[in-house]
Amino acid sequence: MKRFAALTLALLLLGGTGALAVQDSAAVTVAAPAAVLMEKVTGTVLYAKGESAERAPASVTKVMTLLLAAEAVDSGELSLDDTVTASARAESMGGSQIWLEQGEQMSVAEIIKCIAVVSANDCAVALAEHISGSEAAFVQRMNERAAQLGLQNTHFTNCTGLFDDSGHYTSALDLAVMSRELLKRDWIKDYTTIWMDTIRGGEFGLSNTNHLLRSLDGCTGLKTGWTTLAGYCIAATAERDGTEYIAVIMGSDSAEHRNADAAELINYAFANWTLCPVADSALPPVRVVGGVAESVQPGISGDGYVLLSKSSAQSVERSVSLPDSVTAPVAPGQQLGTLTLSSGGEVISEVPLTATSGVERISAGGVFSNMLRILFCLPTPST
Repeated sequence: MKRFAALTLALLLLGGTGALAVQDSAAVTVAAPAAVLMEKVTGTVLYAKGESAERAPASVTKVMTLLLAAEAVDSGELSLDDTVTASARAESMGGSQIWLEQGEQMSVAEIIKCIAVVSANDCAVALAEHISGSEAAFVQRMNERAAQLGLQNTHFTNCTGLFDDSGHYTSALDLAVMSRELLKRDWIKDYTTIWMDTIRGGEFGLSNTNHLLRSLDGCTGLKTGWTTLAGYCIAATAERDGTEYIAVIMGSDSAEHRNADAAELINYAFANWTLCPVADSALPPVRVVGGVAESVQPGISGDGYVLLSKSSAQSVERSVSLPDSVTAPVAPGQQLGTLTLSSGGEVISEVPLTATSGVERISAGGVFSNMLRILFCLPTPST
């Protein structure tokens, strides 16, 4: 069943700021059996077809492989300058590869480049072994990370996607979530946007498997894949004017149809939707009764943006509902009120306004001290 919507389910899962109305499903035609279109910042899902079906992902598996590597780099566990030594197992990998030889050494940066550009299975295994000691241990880590991300239709048995294993599967929605998480590491696009490059001192050429880099305006990646069981798959990403969309296609019957589906989804998104800040002015503080502080500052829960149709964004109205006061104690993150966005008299989104800090209840001694300060006009002590 084809649905074109900002799915409330995905917003709850991904921390988006609100839901959008269902749109005309005829606006986009996708031939593939499974597809998802997602906006990166809010996680809003604009299109979903067969999004939860468990399917073989082929080499789009490597989105998770790259995610774990990128997180290891960001945490300091791994350095892009570290040296990776290829094992016999890495050398034995078939499919897309750079023909690593046992004992051959490359930097992590070169290995990531080969995975991102040519989907090198030998490099994926070499990197997995370098990070976790063995591919099996790395795969366990992949599954643990999938669980942490709330992916309910994903299970990995390898780090490459090369093998048509019935126990190795994911869904279009889960792949979109993985891709969104990977894109939070902006530096990964230094590799996923490479069209052509070389390794081994210029002796071995690399050409990207993602041909959308040459045909889709603003394309930033991300990963292609194909096996007999999986069909043609892609997690395609594109950024224009600071907004980025993720289109996942699974099970297409050809590379051309896969790319056409992804491009149509992404071009539709840019033509019809826009990111809009939830608040257009500073929020007023709320007075706190019986607290160690006189007031608490409300803030916007979530990412601070909402995805709106371009027609709605032109006439969006905002209304803030906050109480005159709250009684201490106030917990950090406690909901204080609501910011409502509407257009044409219809509510588009309701965003919780929460306390940006906590305020403890004042003690009896504190009350007495405050009375003395007021009585004798003493200054309030600095904190």
